[in-house]
Amino acid sequence: MTVGSLLIERQVLLANRLDVNLRDNHHINRLHRFGRFEVEGFGAWLRIAIGASVLVPTGSVVTSQRGARLWAAAVRRYLDIDEDIEGLHHIDRSTRYLVVPLHEGFSDVLMLGHLGLDLRFVVRDELLDWPWLGRAIRGSGQIVIRPEATRAGFRELVEAVEESLGKGESPVVFPQGSILGIEAAFQSGAFRLADRFGVQVLPVVITGTHRVWEHPYTDRLRFGQRVSMRVLPPLQAGEAESRMRDLERRMKQIALSPDTAGPRRFDPEHDGYWDDYRYSIDPDFTDVASKVARHRARALATSHPWVGKPRSTPR
Repeated sequence: MTVGSLLIERQVLLANRLDVNLRDNHHINRLHRFGRFEVEGFGAWLRIAIGASVLVPTGSVVTSQRGARLWAAAVRRYLDIDEDIEGLHHIDRSTRYLVVPLHEGFSDVLMLGHLGLDLRFVVRDELLDWPWLGRAIRGSGQIVIRPEATRAGFRELVEAVEESLGKGESPVVFPQGSILGIEAAFQSGAFRLADRFGVQVLPVVITGTHRVWEHPYTDRLRFGQRVSMRVLPPLQAGEAESRMRDLERRMKQIALSPDTAGPRRFDPEHDGYWDDYRYSIDPDFTDVASKVARHRARALATSHPWVGKPRSTPR
């Protein structure tokens, strides 16, 4: 264990002890803010104030795969995540994969640390604007894409994924391309990449992470949330794109099953229509797909689209 990880462990122990000791004080029902985070109760505020550096991967933590996994494990413990994990036996850690998880929030990254693979995440360029997160992304050499650049952006993605696979890493591409909710449809880019480079696709169903930190819908941070992760058998090389739709349905059926923590549900009338983002709705979710289609038709007819913004708390 490195000096950095020992310091993280000490911070976790101190923060957790403070929170337990202060849960019953009279501030328990108040909301408190710490930077981008909002927590309930003064004890939770002290917990995040003491352990804030645990949440921010810096220094040696972000420059090595082992350091990244240690950081993820420490943050999971710090957040007291109630983990419900199945399917790790499907992973051959001597194999490179293209990992395709469902996407609900930033905490997805923490859960993927359980895979035990050398991961390289594909992230949107807008995240570089966050002072601490942008530094962590650059420092750890994640794959930054420009999703609105279409063809040019995809060429850049192809080159970066090829380089990552050449290093023996497993790139992580969130096929929904957003954290709107389970209704967001898969995009084919990740599956085309897998077929192009002849690697297996590793599907990972993650649910419940949207309850840990609700950004961008609210800044609420919660401790002790249940999060489920199901690792499915890999798709063999060369069949990824042809089996994408069947895989999407299977992953979402698992996410919606009563055995897992509930997934995030997208309600555009509640959350906003996010007109400044490119996304599509899975046609299996007919009600949401109809709402989005009607909204876009009205916006096109008036030529004055309302740029939807998150307005309230996700379910």
